[in-house]
Amino acid sequence: MSAHSATAARARTRTGGPKEDGPKILEHALGWTLVVVLAMLVTQLGLV
Repeated sequence: MSAHSATAARARTRTGGPKEDGPKILEHALGWTLVVVLAMLVTQLGLV
């Protein structure tokens, strides 16, 4: 077995990580909410 075929076989194996078909819009909204909350905290503390 060559190094390339070993790498290809390993890449096809699922390791129990996050699913690819998750709720993308929810992740996007929560990410931007976190950014906004962090920006509000920084401005309230006077760090800008």
